[in-house]
Amino acid sequence: MASVISPTRSPRLPASLRGPADHPSRPCPETALPALLQLHVLALIAATTAILGRLIEIAAPSIVFWRTALAALFMAGWFAGTSPGLLRLAKGAILPALGVGVLLSGHWICFFWAIDLSNISICLAALSTLSLFTALTEPLLTGRPVRGRELLSGGLVLVGIVLIARLETGSLAGFAVGLLAALLAAIFPVLNRILVRAGHSSRTLLLYEMGGAALATLVFIRLVPGFRFEVPHTVDWPWILVLVILCTIIAHAWHIHLLRSVSAFQANLVMNFEPPWGILLGALLFHEYRELHPAFYF
Repeated sequence: MASVISPTRSPRLPASLRGPADHPSRPCPETALPALLQLHVLALIAATTAILGRLIEIAAPSIVFWRTALAALFMAGWFAGTSPGLLRLAKGAILPALGVGVLLSGHWICFFWAIDLSNISICLAALSTLSLFTALTEPLLTGRPVRGRELLSGGLVLVGIVLIARLETGSLAGFAVGLLAALLAAIFPVLNRILVRAGHSSRTLLLYEMGGAALATLVFIRLVPGFRFEVPHTVDWPWILVLVILCTIIAHAWHIHLLRSVSAFQANLVMNFEPPWGILLGALLFHEYRELHPAFYF
């Protein structure tokens, strides 16, 4: 087990990026193991995101805007009333955090759009490539060597991906957009790990990232043909609030915090359990097994 949970060395950061508590956070196995178990809980919570995306009736870009804008407003209001210090982020970390928000916006738009183009199961099957992409993006962004065992672990999903692409030819558009969502999701945890290990609060980082994501989504809606701004219907609001509070504020602040203890690859490898949970829920709640080739589930 020690070989699985051993921490990776963070790259040296410029002084402008360092937070007030910038010191090595090299966890012992006793602290890293619970972190991995917590990530399994997060994978189950993340699986409900796809279900909520299917239930909410407005288009993907508007879902992302309301998700991120409300999350930013709720967090800013809560921090202002309870811990005003959490509203402040080191100047050198503001732009990186906003940039991560842009990546989050692109990821979530692609995620919900893939569901619209196909279904929950196809979208989440594409998302299972997350660990493979992270095995490449983390070394690229941190400067550490590529690890063969990580490539092997992530590459095992390629067999299933090729099989799905051959069986579900009518869902290739949704599948391709889902792959783009997975690629983006393999980048922002690496950047978040760098920022959080520099000593910045996971909650403050999430606040700025949600603000950046909301602004980026508005720009995408304005510039991308076919995207439009929509106000949620009355029946959408309960689902949007669950999406905002549980799947965004709680889940993502928790995820960023856990990146102090585990590498981005380790985190995303565990988050690969999100697709099986989501596919199971999609089959149970929406009977998606009727739309898919039986071999898909193998």
